[in-house]
Amino acid sequence: MPTGTRNSTDAWVTSTPDVMMDLLQATRCRTLPQTRLAPYRWTVQANTEESVSRELDPLVLAIRRGDMTALKELSVSHSLTREGQDGWTPLHEAAFCGETEAVKMILKAYPASVDKRTLQEQTALLLASSAEHLACVRSLLEAGADPDICGKNKDTPLYIACERENADMADLLVQAGASVNQRCAQGWTALHQAVSRDNTALCDTLLAAGANLNPSNTHSITPLIVAAQQGRLRALGFLLGKGADVNVETCDGVTALHEASRHGHREAAAMLLERNADANKPCGSGLLPLHTAAEHGHQEIVSLLVPVTSRARLRGSGISPLHLAAHNNRLAAAAVLLRTGADVNAPLSRQRCAQHPDQRTSPLYFAVDGGATETAALLLRAGASLTLDPVSPLLLAARRGSLGAVELLLEHGADANVGMPSYPTRFPGAVALCADGEAVLRCLLEHGCDARACFGCRYGPGPHPACTPPALSRGRESGRLSAAPPHRSGIPALTCKQSPANGTQFCEWLSTSAGRDRAGPIVDLLLEYVGSVQLCARITELLDSREDWGPVRHKTLSPRPLLHLSRIRIREQIGTHRLGSLQSLPLPDRLLHYLGPSGLQEPRLSSPTITESQLK
Repeated sequence: MPTGTRNSTDAWVTSTPDVMMDLLQATRCRTLPQTRLAPYRWTVQANTEESVSRELDPLVLAIRRGDMTALKELSVSHSLTREGQDGWTPLHEAAFCGETEAVKMILKAYPASVDKRTLQEQTALLLASSAEHLACVRSLLEAGADPDICGKNKDTPLYIACERENADMADLLVQAGASVNQRCAQGWTALHQAVSRDNTALCDTLLAAGANLNPSNTHSITPLIVAAQQGRLRALGFLLGKGADVNVETCDGVTALHEASRHGHREAAAMLLERNADANKPCGSGLLPLHTAAEHGHQEIVSLLVPVTSRARLRGSGISPLHLAAHNNRLAAAAVLLRTGADVNAPLSRQRCAQHPDQRTSPLYFAVDGGATETAALLLRAGASLTLDPVSPLLLAARRGSLGAVELLLEHGADANVGMPSYPTRFPGAVALCADGEAVLRCLLEHGCDARACFGCRYGPGPHPACTPPALSRGRESGRLSAAPPHRSGIPALTCKQSPANGTQFCEWLSTSAGRDRAGPIVDLLLEYVGSVQLCARITELLDSREDWGPVRHKTLSPRPLLHLSRIRIREQIGTHRLGSLQSLPLPDRLLHYLGPSGLQEPRLSSPTITESQLK
């Protein structure tokens, strides 16, 4: 037989009439599983006479064709108990294909083979059940087949019947004495499967036969929790009506109400509450169902749970639902919580704060950390404080490179010159977080970030001592992820650990791996917000290291244009606290344009030139 290519395989199959007939007749057996099609592939790949002979076995072909005359004739010269490579006998073939007469004939000749198993531990009864051949199932049971023998995955015929929602087959198996509490490999019983299908008739059949109402799987999940998790309302009501424990817990302390809240099944949550489900029962992590609903953004369930949730229990959990809604940008859920009286500045407990290197505490900080700018705006409109956290939310937004969050926080009064506890500097700490974020740095400078402090080196043009590289983030702090995206490593970490350093100068930070590759554009941008300054020897050395940075140094070698100096002076007179609301000042449009970021006239690196005539 040819091997190796699809074309050669196709040629072999089409040129072998017996194989073509086998494949065509196999369609009478409904859908053949992949395990049954595998021998064909194995035959082509292995090219062994033994595998070919099995699939061309006339007994197998006669069974698949339903040809009882041929089967009787062949039984004289062929064994009806012969096994194929996969352990299948003619009885397995007949049961799977639904050939009831063939099943009866083989069992009459070999009654002891009724529970013979394949290499996958499948009995003829299990195969007939999986293919939903009711007549074959009945014949096998009448011949004494054991209804509780399972396959390798521990699925029993009854479990399969519930999975297929075949009530007749389930009734037949139960009447034959099938165990209703036997578990599959994952610990599910037939009742779990019936509930998952929302089939109350099957549930009733199983319970009438003695099924346990609250069996738990390997994770202690009961059928009631499955119904709540999947929103199976008919099954949920049926189980509650039969007396299922409404507050039963998993091994993690999760209840059915937690699961309904997690997956957004409002009707299921309402039904559980009507049956006295405890809304104040915490799971293993200390979270209440309200926390879960807020975390996953199910505002309707949040509205349902707020009136029945104890505020004392919420405080005792150490974290408010608003923290979780904020971190996951669940805007609608956060709005419901605020509307129903949630504290916009609710602090995290000390124990939960200690789990974070930055010891964050406010919902606003959580929103910024989660990139939830819309939710952060909602919190700020509701009165969120910018100063509750040991580390400013502005620094976190700058480190994340989130321009929208930086703008939002600055517009609401965040201090653009705030420092970092873990990285003392002699210049605004936020600058050190913007090494690859020019837009963020410009936004900070527009809102009063002190650019002049970056050029106040105590060594000036003289020689600088060798500097010790400051402690920079490598993506993790104390075994936990630091508050920055992975690609922004190499910049200061935001922690509350006080650094013994006296204060890093701008030129020292610029010499680190975080700043030196962008030294030219960073200095160029800073120069737009200062008057005449003298560069220190270290910054000069950095700018001289690349030819394309020459124009940046040239700016400081001659007096700055009067137009630029006037702009800087006017901005100083306006005051840092008003720069954020510059556009609201009663000034002519031309002057506002001049004072804003678009009023810069000097050419910059990789920036378009704005001429003086364009300002008129």
